[in-house]
Amino acid sequence: MIVFGILIMVVVAVVAPKLGVVAPLILVMVGLAASLIPGVPTVVIPPAFILSGVLPPILYAAAVNIPIVDFRRNVKAITGLSVVLVFVSAFVTGAAFHWLMPQLSLPVAIALGAVVSPPDAVAATSIGRRIGLPARLISMLHGESLVNDAAALVLLRSALAAAAGAVAFGGVVGSFAYSVAAAIVIGFLVGHATVWMRARLDNAVLNTAISFAVPFLAFVPANQINSSGVLAVVVAGLVTGHQGARHFSAQTRISERINWRTAQFVLENGVFLVMGFELKGLIDEVKDNHFSVTQAVELGFLATVILTIVRIAFVIPLIAVLRRDESRTERLPHGDVARPGWRRLLANEWVRRKAHIRATRRRADVAFRNAEGLGWRGGVVIAWSGMRGVVTVAAVHSLPATTPYRPQLLLVAFTVAIVTLLVQGGTLPLVIRKLGISGDDATTDRMELADLVEEINTTGLLLLEDPAVAQVNGDRFDSKVVERVRSESIMRTEWIVDLSGRTTAGPQEQYRALRIQVIQAERAALLDARSAGSYSSRAIERVQEMLDLEESHLRATDDNPDHR
Repeated sequence: MIVFGILIMVVVAVVAPKLGVVAPLILVMVGLAASLIPGVPTVVIPPAFILSGVLPPILYAAAVNIPIVDFRRNVKAITGLSVVLVFVSAFVTGAAFHWLMPQLSLPVAIALGAVVSPPDAVAATSIGRRIGLPARLISMLHGESLVNDAAALVLLRSALAAAAGAVAFGGVVGSFAYSVAAAIVIGFLVGHATVWMRARLDNAVLNTAISFAVPFLAFVPANQINSSGVLAVVVAGLVTGHQGARHFSAQTRISERINWRTAQFVLENGVFLVMGFELKGLIDEVKDNHFSVTQAVELGFLATVILTIVRIAFVIPLIAVLRRDESRTERLPHGDVARPGWRRLLANEWVRRKAHIRATRRRADVAFRNAEGLGWRGGVVIAWSGMRGVVTVAAVHSLPATTPYRPQLLLVAFTVAIVTLLVQGGTLPLVIRKLGISGDDATTDRMELADLVEEINTTGLLLLEDPAVAQVNGDRFDSKVVERVRSESIMRTEWIVDLSGRTTAGPQEQYRALRIQVIQAERAALLDARSAGSYSSRAIERVQEMLDLEESHLRATDDNPDHR
């Protein structure tokens, strides 16, 4: 079943964009249809398996790929959507559950509200990237899906503790604060410790192997001291992604990126497929006449309506606040906004450099808000991107076995996930097209790329003029070598600049295309040599890696991400 499941996920990932339907919804339907085939065993997932075994690596894979700068620039929006909105949604839906089912205590009802409150951005971001949403909207949705998982699960833990009498419901605030603070500390320490250790391993395979343990190194200790394991995983992922660019080798980063994208794809899509498989057994388990399958599904529909209304009502003032902030930044001076008094007070190179970085960052933030401001159309997309998914399925399994009507509550959560995927996920592409939202301009992106490459290239060329630059043994580099490195650096910059200003292939673009064809011819000759057995497998493998790395470098500016 696992083997066929992986094949199904790959097929659905290829077919879903062509059908215009989100892949998670198709996977749920395929799983449900497969579960109805005679002889297919009923799938029963242990309650802690998804929450403790699947969710940590999914969150880590997402966190390690989020740029800290995007997270920081959208921190107010992300905090509002992922913390405040989760709490409001959980308490409003929890109150509705408690009113409709008095047999559920208020803490248990709020726990169920926490289960269905966090949206899953997998479907939204995949749609956004395919259709061409602006990068800021995608970053906000991505950041929301990371932090809201942690907020919802911390609230779920606190509510379940209150339901069990382990903590008074009034003490939930203190429990939540402790859970968040302890998780941040553990995630920060684990992130820095593992980066330090991995930076000393000059082996991409071993390095990537350790990375598979990092989510659990953060999750397990945080969970053991009753703090948020998932928040610790998110923090560890953010630290690793930010520090890895400085401390890991290029080969390690390439290897880790590919391996974690694969793991994330299998785990995320696997959860939706398993969710479909579980539905038949779950429906069979609902036998109580006082709370039938129909009533559970109706309650799921009602919860979906409540969650949608709450999200829309929350996004309206949020966008207003963000627009007010952007209008304020437009009135800020565009000069040096650092604190020059520091530089006058302390004539220190380190202080001057930090002040310059702060000033540059502030100006960049102002320019970012002016260039990528959020309007009402972006607010509509955010408000309609409330699809539930992996976390809802994972969290609902953590409800205690003694919870009244537990099978029905699982069915309620599944209904919310399926309906939001069907309604909001199915109509989001249409909404984006009707709003006329255009993505980032490709020409502007290429011009920005050219400016950045030219800036870093200038620093690299200055190094070649430094007389102190020498080989490991202290000898000077040969002048021919220096000139070759200089010419290749200049050629790379000219290639990018040429690419940004042309609609047809210029000389450097032609060079890239021709060099790729040469590499392909060289690879064909290499395969012939391998077939003939005229060289050792060690030599063949090293040359294969060399050709692959060069081709990957040449394709780095390709607009098609599948070619990278």
